[in-house]
Amino acid sequence: MVRRHAALALGRIGDRSGTAVLLDMLADPDSTVQADVAFALGLLADPTATSRLRQVILDPSPATAATGQAEGVAALARIGGRAAAQVFIELLGRSAALAGSATVPHVVRRALAESWRLGPAAPVAQIARFATAPDPEARWRSIYSLGRLHGRGAPEVLVAGTDDSLPAIRAVAVRELTLSFADSAGIDRKALSARVQRLTADPDPQVRIAALRALGTYRSPDLASAAMALAADRDPNVRVQVLATLGELGGPEARVVLAGHAREGGFAHRRQALLSLAAVSPADALPAAQGLLAESDWRLRAVAAEALGIVGSDSATASLLRLLQASDGRVVAAAFAALAETDSARASNMARTLLRHADPLVRSLAATRLGSRSGPPDLPILIDAYGHSLGDPIADARIAIVIAAGRIAANDPNGPGPATDAFARRYPACPDYLVRRTATEFFPSLAARWGPWAPVSTGLGLGDYRDIARRLLWPAEHDGIVPGVVIETDRGSIGITLLASDAPLTVNAFVRLVERGYFDRGAWHRVVPGFVAQDGDPRGDGGGGPGFALRDELNRNTYQPGTVGMALDGPDTGGSQFFITLSPQPHLDGVYTVFGRVDSGMEALTQIVQGDRIRRVRLR
Repeated sequence: MVRRHAALALGRIGDRSGTAVLLDMLADPDSTVQADVAFALGLLADPTATSRLRQVILDPSPATAATGQAEGVAALARIGGRAAAQVFIELLGRSAALAGSATVPHVVRRALAESWRLGPAAPVAQIARFATAPDPEARWRSIYSLGRLHGRGAPEVLVAGTDDSLPAIRAVAVRELTLSFADSAGIDRKALSARVQRLTADPDPQVRIAALRALGTYRSPDLASAAMALAADRDPNVRVQVLATLGELGGPEARVVLAGHAREGGFAHRRQALLSLAAVSPADALPAAQGLLAESDWRLRAVAAEALGIVGSDSATASLLRLLQASDGRVVAAAFAALAETDSARASNMARTLLRHADPLVRSLAATRLGSRSGPPDLPILIDAYGHSLGDPIADARIAIVIAAGRIAANDPNGPGPATDAFARRYPACPDYLVRRTATEFFPSLAARWGPWAPVSTGLGLGDYRDIARRLLWPAEHDGIVPGVVIETDRGSIGITLLASDAPLTVNAFVRLVERGYFDRGAWHRVVPGFVAQDGDPRGDGGGGPGFALRDELNRNTYQPGTVGMALDGPDTGGSQFFITLSPQPHLDGVYTVFGRVDSGMEALTQIVQGDRIRRVRLR
């Protein structure tokens, strides 16, 4: 256990000086250690590890475990380059005969799933051989990689995949059959869109969602009837996707349907209908959006602001400017973000005033906008705003201000010295490692005054770590005892097993928040049909957090349906916002901390739409 966690720590730290140690550890006699060592090498992505990983994959010793080989493949894909691609070519070439096998070896399956990371160097022909394999897992992974590569070199494989017996494969294949795919592959648009239309009637809701998403890319009102046929679908997320697709297809029929849904129904459906109506018929969306400005629900006023930004008329802009005076910072943030899209010059002027706003997300957006156009005269107000942000529960405003000030320093004809001196005089030190890390990239002369951002101060002492090890890590590793929670929603209860062995610090923070009732009476503020459901924001608009940041605990767990991950806004920025995947998402593996898995209530999870309530989250 100690060696395994030490290897993971070396990878998570990100210092390539640890590569040599990890390469020696690849010979560890324990298969779990081997796998975690290879995973850690993938996190470091050090090209000097390529040769040794090649040996592990293509010429393994008798002591090399299959899991170690598989993680070695994943590590090579993350390292990338021609040498890594050559290993994939050789591995899949040697294994070509196994494409007809009912069970393809794990290392080959992993190579199929990770090949897309190689980009243009990916061995498309070798991957495509497995697209019709009897082994369904190999078949899915092959088509997944070809989909991420947009069918380059084997478009016919993705088209054929829409006839597969497995819904997951049909979903992966059809979502890539877009208009741009048709044109790049030289396939007749009408013929391909007809195939996509057929998949909108698939028995599986995930396939219907994927097909609707692809259908929207054709942007033809003639296809709207296929989407409208699902307007009363039994799955609520399919209905949401219908409204999104109609917004892309347009046409008079779509306008009528969208206008009707924008006036009534649940929040998720009204929201998507209004945003789509703004794209299809700005004249109809304008009064509908303005009508929401008197609603008591801040979420509807925020959606109205977003729609007004899409409409973009003088009347819409006037409404947005009035919304900047709203009492609810969440509405102001939505209005300012919309204004920045429709009238960037006016938004830049307003940014100077909004840097003094009480809401931290508003100040963050204002600093970001100002940073794109500001000059030395704006430095004093940025410096003042930084002081105002020191008490914020989230670091967003401080980070945005440092970036904006850094750009002023970089563009000053007198050099960065004046801006650096002015900032450092007011703030000679910075205790927040996220802000110091930002300064290292965007304001290096200030970062030199503040000192290095690493090692990170987590706010935990030795006693805290011992307590977490005693309560969570030891019981999980030695007795298989792990905590769990139940999320009670209006759609039903969702049971989750927390992976204390793989992400003990994240699980500890999550459990502490549950004990405080932090998540109770919240709402799912982000739901992307067929992708993820996300919660844990006390603000409800995606901009909030608990007042602390967690170091990432990247691990070998993969994103399958029902995997719980920690949402991020950059490395090591996790806190309370978590997401649950609704379908396999291998591109998230090793990027976001996995700290739980749904063990019951998946049916309830798949019915959740944006805005649905969480009654409470309790330990079990």
